[in-house]
Amino acid sequence: MELTQSSGRERGPIMKGFHWFDWVYAALLVGGVAYVFRLYGGTMDGYEKGILLLAASSFAGLGWYWKPVRVLLLAVAGLSLLSIDLYHGQLARAEQVFWLKYLISSQSAIMWMSTLFVMATVAYWIGLLARSEFVGKVASAMTWSAATMGLVGMMVRWYESYLISPDVGHIPLSSLYEVFIVFCIITALLYLFYEQRYQSRQLGAFVLLVVSAAVGFLLWYTFDRHAYGIQPLVPALQSYWMKLHVPANFIGYGAFSMAAMVGVAYLLASKGVLASRLPPLEVLDDVMYKAIAIGFAFFTIATILGAMWAAEAWGGYWSWDPKETWALIVWLNYAAWLHIRLVKGLRGPMLAWWAVVGLFVTAFAFLGVNMFLSGLHSYGSL
Repeated sequence: MELTQSSGRERGPIMKGFHWFDWVYAALLVGGVAYVFRLYGGTMDGYEKGILLLAASSFAGLGWYWKPVRVLLLAVAGLSLLSIDLYHGQLARAEQVFWLKYLISSQSAIMWMSTLFVMATVAYWIGLLARSEFVGKVASAMTWSAATMGLVGMMVRWYESYLISPDVGHIPLSSLYEVFIVFCIITALLYLFYEQRYQSRQLGAFVLLVVSAAVGFLLWYTFDRHAYGIQPLVPALQSYWMKLHVPANFIGYGAFSMAAMVGVAYLLASKGVLASRLPPLEVLDDVMYKAIAIGFAFFTIATILGAMWAAEAWGGYWSWDPKETWALIVWLNYAAWLHIRLVKGLRGPMLAWWAVVGLFVTAFAFLGVNMFLSGLHSYGSL
């Protein structure tokens, strides 16, 4: 599209870009914040109020910049409120009410999320191999639906924790089970953003593989270890820092994982495997770079927030705990990757291999530390 010369004419398309639904969406966010303040404002401290206002502003901006997320958030809000209403304040109704038992209790919604992610992975591969645009659209719809059900499951789980006891109630970001759900949702949403930005669904076959692998772990952890129960927070986790540190951390993990799977696609395409079905190497390189750049930014923020949380919880910003040490290794790994690309101008298979290897480094920092090393940090034992 050709840019106009007149500043007045430039403003026209910008104003036309705002649909009436944008303003309805913003009004609903404002109304939701006002409703929360009316119900719970008296029990919220200054930090919690600040987080709520920041979250609402961020969702407003995100919804205007990335249009599909408005429908996602409204669907999550509607289904979550319906589930909460069906509980009538009684946790036992999760096994008594049909819609809760089979669809929108936290555990049911998370199982639907898991099923839809696996189905979406299969559909993306069928669409890629068969060059079917229709199957690709179905895969995208399944991925959006899976993210919706995952978010509903997390919101309802938050409510269920308070039904157990007000002392038990907390945001669901504290256990290995919960953060694996967060990882699946964030990785999928990051992919969906780039899918729309580049108007290409071919990479879903690769990115959704790592999401399905996480789903596999989640299902094993659920049915073999029965680790889906809601547990009270340990004292160190009873902090507002958790609400900021963990999501920022997992945006980083999700972005790094996506970059690694795009790296796999790059390496295959560079050898002529599926090259005619995948985007050009320049596009794959660009997506890989942008994913790592976003991941690095959020991982840096998460590391700073984690240091501030550690100072409050344990009296020091850094203690060389295994989790902290491996977080530093991950940070240095991607800092070096970005330095090589931006300063040295390196492109090609070497950086793709580096991104793939980076996934194993990140996976060990995320999960391996909990399995093999002891320390102050733990989302749950295996």
